[in-house]
Amino acid sequence: MKAIINRSLFTTRHLTINLVSYFEGHRVRSHLDMVESGRYYKLNVILVKAKQGGVFETEEVIFSFFNRIIFFRPDLYEHSVSTIEEGKRVLLSFAFYLPESQ
Repeated sequence: MKAIINRSLFTTRHLTINLVSYFEGHRVRSHLDMVESGRYYKLNVILVKAKQGGVFETEEVIFSFFNRIIFFRPDLYEHSVSTIEEGKRVLLSFAFYLPESQ
């Protein structure tokens, strides 16, 4: 199985942009992205959908546009991706961290 490629394009304290490629056989188990405090948001833009499998699932989204652009709270709601059975899945992921106001 080919390894996941996670290329960091931009990183600051409050914003991270990654280009992530998943290949046949990979999946993402259900999980939360934990933060100590504050709020964590992700905007995932699916650039290449797997031919079969590789379906993103979560308990709640803020919005989803044709299941290709998905904005959600990974710190509050479990999320996963089903096994990629054919093809690959490539996404551009924007992660926003907003600390608690002081």
